[in-house]
Amino acid sequence: MITHEQIAITENARTKWLAAIELVEASLRKLAPYDANRVYLADEAEPYDALSDRFVRAVEVGLKFFRSYERLLFAEESDTLRDRLNRMEKIHVVSSAEIWFQLRDVRNRIVHDYLPSDIKQIYDDMQGPLGSELSACATTVRQLVFQA
Repeated sequence: MITHEQIAITENARTKWLAAIELVEASLRKLAPYDANRVYLADEAEPYDALSDRFVRAVEVGLKFFRSYERLLFAEESDTLRDRLNRMEKIHVVSSAEIWFQLRDVRNRIVHDYLPSDIKQIYDDMQGPLGSELSACATTVRQLVFQA
């Protein structure tokens, strides 16, 4: 049985996630591709750092939304993240569970120091298919209707 409390929890999670994605999209609109051959001054690196922080938050908040949405729809939680992501793929909230594992991998890689060429790949991924996935998810999630 769907409760008003679970609807409120899911709506709150959705609102937080959409706000997080909007910040990622704002960063993406402002950034040029990362240049691995350039030494960035602190002020020049700051927008890339902001994107990284925003990206990490968007992935984390998205995974929390999936948990609450799954509880709302199925009255249970999956045993594993893979099962949850497969469910989200099956109901067309995400385009692919595998791309969400890539999102998580990039989130994990952001917190470590890498060579400039590795950092470039991380930013290229965020500015390319991973950022596109977040935007596509936002479009889908905005259209969801939660009812008791």
